[in-house]
Amino acid sequence: MTKGNHIHLTAICGMGMGAFAGLLKEAGYRVTGSDQNVYPPMSDKLRDMGIDLMSPYSPDNVNSNPDMVIVGNAIRKDNPEILAVMERNIPYMSFPEALNKYFLKDKKSLVVAGTHGKTTTSSMVAWILEKNKMSPGFLIGGILNDFGTSCQLGTGDYFVVEGDEYDTAFFDKVPKFMHYSPSSAIITNVEFDHGDIYRDINHIKSAFKNFIVLIPEEGYLIACNDFVHLKEILPTAKCKVETYGFAGGSDWTVEDLVIGETSSRFTALFRGERMGSFEILMPGRHNVANALGAIALLYRQGLSIEGIAAGLSTFTGVKRRQEIRGVINGITVIDDFAHHPTKVRETVSAIRSRYGAGKLWAIFEPRTNTSRRAFFQQDYISSFDDAQKTIVAGVFNLAQISEEDRFSPEKLVEDLNLRGRDAYYIPDSEDIISFVCGQAVSGDVILIMSNGGFDAIHERLITGLREVKIPA
Repeated sequence: MTKGNHIHLTAICGMGMGAFAGLLKEAGYRVTGSDQNVYPPMSDKLRDMGIDLMSPYSPDNVNSNPDMVIVGNAIRKDNPEILAVMERNIPYMSFPEALNKYFLKDKKSLVVAGTHGKTTTSSMVAWILEKNKMSPGFLIGGILNDFGTSCQLGTGDYFVVEGDEYDTAFFDKVPKFMHYSPSSAIITNVEFDHGDIYRDINHIKSAFKNFIVLIPEEGYLIACNDFVHLKEILPTAKCKVETYGFAGGSDWTVEDLVIGETSSRFTALFRGERMGSFEILMPGRHNVANALGAIALLYRQGLSIEGIAAGLSTFTGVKRRQEIRGVINGITVIDDFAHHPTKVRETVSAIRSRYGAGKLWAIFEPRTNTSRRAFFQQDYISSFDDAQKTIVAGVFNLAQISEEDRFSPEKLVEDLNLRGRDAYYIPDSEDIISFVCGQAVSGDVILIMSNGGFDAIHERLITGLREVKIPA
């Protein structure tokens, strides 16, 4: 495949696929794409890049006989466009395969994997490399505030990838991260998730074991020591292993930790030796752990502690990770991607620490394939302890989940109230907005957690708060 050839992407409006389309365009390929629902902001970004978008899926979308079709993992095997691709013998491959083929084979691939925390951690790694004039390539599942994008071709030796354990495509059921040829890696944690494709925690652990053995002997695995399931699989590694975290026995640890409203300061130690002082513009112990993992990985890539600290001190985060969407009449509206019970708990706790004086509202939409199912019905009960008011929305696309497998927001709210929490089940976003606008007062903080658009609730809530008289 040579530059200038035509590459067509299906499911192009997904975050990963849209970012990959941008990389291909930057690399000089002719890029087109299709999706069932072409929607902003990704549709606007793609059009700004000069990428032709087609909707809905149709055999006509590949009448131009592209040189290669990249198949997103949202595509089913009975998709009419893919059926046409196969009937016409048009070459096709998955997005992870293509990422390796076009961008990773001549680079040092730094892969950040884990159940949660991988977007922030991989973004930290990419930004520190950039600030140290190493021009990394990267493809990350979020928009980095400092770059204004989720991808970059880069001219340096490194390519940073957020490694997802979800399966690759309908014709390739291995986890995506198995395609990324890691030279070194971080694993932030291993917990149960993706209940639609993994049977149990042992199934998840087997996937991460298979990933670990991909790291060559001369490479490094940097693993968080705070999670028992991750610690149990570390003996699988052939490479050098260093652990980090707050748990005893970690190679990389912190002391002198001070978590403020808008930043965190700490000293990093390696096996008891003080390595240096750091500050990140983010509150929360989980963000300190993310930073510690990035420090350990990049130190082993030869970066100086001073250079790493300088990069971290200017890192401003990722959109939809504790992102302030607006402050209206003294009420702060925050957007976050949290959906796993552990991540919800960490996020609520971090926001509580940051805004100690005001009343914290936690609004949660069960939207992922796992959170819509009953796997975490009990685990969520303790996730909202630091919120003064909790609202649980209706399950997204309820009809897709059988009744016996379905997560119950009503039961969660009942359990939260029995726990002494002030919790409400409000299925519809319009009713949530009305409820909040009727009760919120100046000084309140409203944390909205969903991994999707949630009916554009953030903008609509901000509009609603502007229109009502808010008591002081």
